[in-house]
Amino acid sequence: MANANIIQEKQEAVAVIAAKIAASSSTVVADYRGLNVAQVTELRKQLREAGIEFQVLKNSLVRRATEGTDYVELNNILTGPTAIAFGNEDAVAPAKILNDFAKKNDALKLKGGVVEGKVVSMEEIQALAELPSRDGLLSMLLSVLQAPVRNFALAVKAVGEKQEAQEA
Repeated sequence: MANANIIQEKQEAVAVIAAKIAASSSTVVADYRGLNVAQVTELRKQLREAGIEFQVLKNSLVRRATEGTDYVELNNILTGPTAIAFGNEDAVAPAKILNDFAKKNDALKLKGGVVEGKVVSMEEIQALAELPSRDGLLSMLLSVLQAPVRNFALAVKAVGEKQEAQEA
């Protein structure tokens, strides 16, 4: 009876992990080996403030959760101690926070992950982390959209000033 309960608990855990991977816009897998308690606490705090769930999971449970899904390639990076960050809102945030933390703490190593339903490598996670934030990208877009209007307004003003000078 005890074995049946354990099996049931593990099946439920696998189902929860599979649902989290499928529902998150970005999932980043990292090796946290070598981080001390204070560092892990600080990392968890930064991730929690950004609305990102961070869990240490057994590789075997994650492998079972990805079996028969589009995320089965994720199993190639599931070696050693594994921590996974699930980001549901901003696809860039987990990569950015973990990458910035890894730059300051050599013990944290990014392994790869899933972004918008596609399994990606460590290099792709790092490239994603280097992108500007969503707000930064929106402000860049706004600047690009405003430039033609601003240039047109300046041209009209210059033409008006030129005509005023000619009339005077």
